[in-house]
Amino acid sequence: MEFIFDAVADGISYLIEFGPDLRGIVALTLVVSLSATLIGSTIGVPTGLWLGQARFRGRWLIVMMVNVGMGIPPVLAGLFVLLLLWGDGPLGGLELLFTPTAMIIVQSILALPIAIGVSLAAVASLAPAATEQLRAFHLTLPGRLRILASEARVGVLAAVAAAFGRVIAEVGAVLIVGGNIAGETRVLTTAIVQETRQARFGAAIALGIVLLVLSTFVNGGLTWLQTRGDADA
Repeated sequence: MEFIFDAVADGISYLIEFGPDLRGIVALTLVVSLSATLIGSTIGVPTGLWLGQARFRGRWLIVMMVNVGMGIPPVLAGLFVLLLLWGDGPLGGLELLFTPTAMIIVQSILALPIAIGVSLAAVASLAPAATEQLRAFHLTLPGRLRILASEARVGVLAAVAAAFGRVIAEVGAVLIVGGNIAGETRVLTTAIVQETRQARFGAAIALGIVLLVLSTFVNGGLTWLQTRGDADA
């Protein structure tokens, strides 16, 4: 037990100090995670809303691909992006490998199917008569999507929250394409791995606390938006 108490004490000291290294890690974590969530949600939510109300041949195949994408192993996504961005790869000339941009790309790929799938499920949970009536109005696609987003607001925000949760907790993919370079591409999750490997458990605990606080803060805001206006909120 003394070992645990010592590690916790070291973690508290690390948090109180809140040095430049920790500040840089926190800032990069927020930039990468929020950027990937924004990209994935901006593309994924409208796609999920459209897919939820659309009726066409082969729709089941697209839905199946979305479901598969929701469970794709992060390291596999990281390997795919690594091959694309490698020096001899199709996008190697952009020199994006081992940069925050590469990390945003791979996390956006992970967030996208989550945003699509949860938004699709939100539309599917609406009364069938509502979507049928909406199609009967012959509105433009953007008009239909705006109405669906309003009607399925709670589900849409859940899609954003799920996408954020997917990316902020990610380790393997960002480790592959980012390299965990100190001061360059090190984020909270990869820093925790680094500190744990080097038996600096106090620092690892402190980083874990910060990660939990950031996740709670962002998801708390999204939850407030979900429940705003509810009679019993």
